[in-house]
Amino acid sequence: MKARYKDHGLDNFNDVNVLELLLFYAIPRKDTNEIAHALLEHFGSLDRVLEASIPELEAVPGVGESSALLISLIPQIMRRYLTVKGNCVSTISGSADAGRYLVPRLMFEKDEKLLLLCLDAKKSVISCINLGSGVVNAVDVNVRKVVENAVRHRANTVILAHNHPGGVALPSREDERLTIEIAAALKLVGIPLVDHIIVAGDDYVSFADSGMMGLPNG
Repeated sequence: MKARYKDHGLDNFNDVNVLELLLFYAIPRKDTNEIAHALLEHFGSLDRVLEASIPELEAVPGVGESSALLISLIPQIMRRYLTVKGNCVSTISGSADAGRYLVPRLMFEKDEKLLLLCLDAKKSVISCINLGSGVVNAVDVNVRKVVENAVRHRANTVILAHNHPGGVALPSREDERLTIEIAAALKLVGIPLVDHIIVAGDDYVSFADSGMMGLPNG
């Protein structure tokens, strides 16, 4: 299995093979094929295996603490890698740049999280601020906190971003209401809200691209 990977990468591996090879590094003296099959049968797909919590993984027969920790580490390393890559996007000239910068910061979060991206007059990133997180669909948004952070960081424009854990990247009525409220509050201090990015997995939707930033107040 290691020789196959060394010679060809994962191109000729199926999902069972991928897990089988990964598990070998946590359980080196055991045939891991059966455990790989059990994981896929339990969770239904490779992505769900990788996104499962440590207690969920440990509930599968044959999966101990070391195996669960190793599996759960993979998406976290991936997010760190993509975040580092996203940091190379120093100028946000549109939703594509915003997506590359923001999606890695939200894609594997299990709770809803709200970010504020502050840009200068040249659209360069000043800061990316975590404004709050909580249970799914229950981020407590303090509009005053949004405005205070934008002013404190001397933002010329700002972009909001939040995630829909386990959902789809489509704006809800509450998302629309929140966008209107925050845009109106920021307008009072002369800082335009130019976009609101909603992330679900590795997918995202841009309010600006969807023509939703001009929603009427009220």
